[in-house]
Amino acid sequence: MKQKIIILLATFFGSGKLPKSPGTWGTLATIPLWYLMATKLHIVSYMIVTVLLCVAAIVISQAYENMTNTHDSKEIVIDEVVGFLITMTWLPMTWQSLVAGFVLFRIVDITKPPPIRQLDQKVKGGVGVVIDDIAAGLVCNILLQIVYTYTPWLGAQSQTF
Repeated sequence: MKQKIIILLATFFGSGKLPKSPGTWGTLATIPLWYLMATKLHIVSYMIVTVLLCVAAIVISQAYENMTNTHDSKEIVIDEVVGFLITMTWLPMTWQSLVAGFVLFRIVDITKPPPIRQLDQKVKGGVGVVIDDIAAGLVCNILLQIVYTYTPWLGAQSQTF
């Protein structure tokens, strides 16, 4: 039973087991969770829950690696969950923000620009699985905050959910 729960959480309810681009599927599967958290929680609560999910993702990823004798299996997408939640922190609740956050996070997560690539290569275990996605989420969030601060004409404030 414990193994089934670890698999369920590590693959974010099976989205990591979908064929082709499991990280993208995991990020897509996170959208309802993000929407629920962003609309129902105060920003401080959102950030606390996200930090707790980061810790849980590390523990779950380590348990999955121990169970399967693998490192950073493509099936593990709970790291994408926390990375996307970090990306979307304190952004406007608009379709534009959702699409921009999703696309930018996937690009950064896939390409792993420095120093994210170094984190991915050097840090092992559950922390290693999650740390690059945390870094990618932080980079994406900072970039989007800058874009929305200095280019309000991009429509970040229109067409809210």
